Amino acid sequence: MGYVHDKGRGFTRRQFIKSASAAAIGAVAMPYVHRAYAEEKVLYVNTWGGGWEKAARKNLFDPFTAETGVEIRTVSPVSFAKLAAQVRTGVYEFDVTTLGVADLGRANNAELIEKAEGRVSANDLFEGGLVANGIASHAFGNAIVYRKDVYPNGGPQNWAEFWDLQKFPGDRSLQRYAARALGIALMADGVAPKDLFPYDLDRAFKSLDKLKEHIAIWWTQGPQSTQIIRDGEVDAIGMWPDYARTAMDEGTPAEIVWNQALVDTAFWVVAKGTPRSQAGWDFVRFAVQPERVAHFAVESGSGPVNPEAFKFLTAEEAAKAVTSPLYKDQVVFFDVEKISPQIDEIQRRFDEWIGA
Repeated sequence: MGYVHDKGRGFTRRQFIKSASAAAIGAVAMPYVHRAYAEEKVLYVNTWGGGWEKAARKNLFDPFTAETGVEIRTVSPVSFAKLAAQVRTGVYEFDVTTLGVADLGRANNAELIEKAEGRVSANDLFEGGLVANGIASHAFGNAIVYRKDVYPNGGPQNWAEFWDLQKFPGDRSLQRYAARALGIALMADGVAPKDLFPYDLDRAFKSLDKLKEHIAIWWTQGPQSTQIIRDGEVDAIGMWPDYARTAMDEGTPAEIVWNQALVDTAFWVVAKGTPRSQAGWDFVRFAVQPERVAHFAVESGSGPVNPEAFKFLTAEEAAKAVTSPLYKDQVVFFDVEKISPQIDEIQRRFDEWIGA
């Protein structure tokens, strides 16, 4: 499902409903007020660390503390395994985290996150802003990035060409993330974005088989992908555009291809059973206000999913966001509702495949 912009009117209501990944959060109806918390006045937030956390500290964490008096302490990196473990044990390292589409589906299916009912209201959100007990915030995409010194006449422009080792010989790298790797593999095999979800898993793994021996590195962290393309360890990679820009700013001759970038939405969630759930939900509502998420998203290298947020960005800033209307006809958004029932099978089969 694409992130579709209706010229002159913004994103249509029907499109919001149809694509959860295009969901956007509106401003809260009432002014944010100081609250007295029964629990200790501290909130533990799971973050990605690095530049992501720096942007969150500036635009979300410190302003929330100033508004409420609740100190935010961070735990990194983001870990689904830790979320699951702490809910089982009742020992909480963090109260709030962000999850992509696939992990949101897994967490909700496994009842690892708090129910949003009674915590957010229709006045807080645009239609579609609440998905599987997660609150849509920002989005990031896995785009093709290639070395221009290796492909001086232009590198792969879509995933089928990324897979075409005769036309574009060389080593490859993809993120070790099941739901994203399989979506990319299906597009490489010719599946149109509109037909991508739910996944044809047999077809996806057959496509991955064709590239497996040429994937030199399965990256797991953003800075790792920057190093891989900067050091020339591979010739083409699927990676987050902002991390590619870091390498390019350092002089790496690389090119970002927006076509068929697979875009994942990040949702704020509250860990089930945390004793600090009230502060957690207050933070989540605070963090998705359009102006706050606009600046946080741009500074963290992602894009706001709320079209209202673009009112607070310059044209130059908006052009860096994968959710920008500039790329609406090129990028592909995950469809939460269609992929959620497959999540456990996707993860199980991918773990078996990559370990084989």
